[in-house]
Amino acid sequence: MSAALGLYRLQQVDSQMDKIRAQLDAIRETLENDVELRAAVDAVASSESAHKSASSLVKESEAEAERQRIKLEQTEASLYSGQVKNPKELQDLQMDVASLKKHLATLEERQLEAMVGAEETEKTLNDAKDKLERVRSNLKDQNVDLTNESTVLNKDLERLESERKAVVGELAESALGLYEKLRQQKRGIAVAAVMDKSCSACGTTLTQSQHQSARSAELFNCPTCGRIVYAS
Repeated sequence: MSAALGLYRLQQVDSQMDKIRAQLDAIRETLENDVELRAAVDAVASSESAHKSASSLVKESEAEAERQRIKLEQTEASLYSGQVKNPKELQDLQMDVASLKKHLATLEERQLEAMVGAEETEKTLNDAKDKLERVRSNLKDQNVDLTNESTVLNKDLERLESERKAVVGELAESALGLYEKLRQQKRGIAVAAVMDKSCSACGTTLTQSQHQSARSAELFNCPTCGRIVYAS
């Protein structure tokens, strides 16, 4: 087996391993990335806080309106009790009753607004809880699929690592050193095949002489990108 062929096979194995490692990294990131879940949890917490405040406002408005009703009832009782005879005092009580009724109407309107607001926050809270459950369910299903995929990919990676050891064992140390150096310089692609008389990595068209050199036992580098070029 020529050095170029050996390095080309090594490149194929390494490229497959690189792809699998990238897939495993993506799976790991997805499994560890709970941004959507955190957002859903935060939404529920925020909605609960808003609903709690709205419910408190309803209770406060109910209590305030009830105090106003009691005050109105007491004032009306004094007005109609017959105990107050002085016209001026009766007139003042009538004015007080009118004022209390007017303010009670305002308080009851506020109470109604508070109840409507509480209903809205309750709906928002229920929607947030439903979304949280959906997110948790989706993540559970997704995590099962991704975990299974990760298991398969790791087995493929183990197989490729064995293949790589076998290929490396047949290569000269100098050729392997050159390959590793080019791998670092050329973003993982040290060896490119000749396709349609061109370097498959950069697209440079090779002359007939260069094509023959790529087919020879000696290593030949692309005149443009510098990668080792292999021609079958």
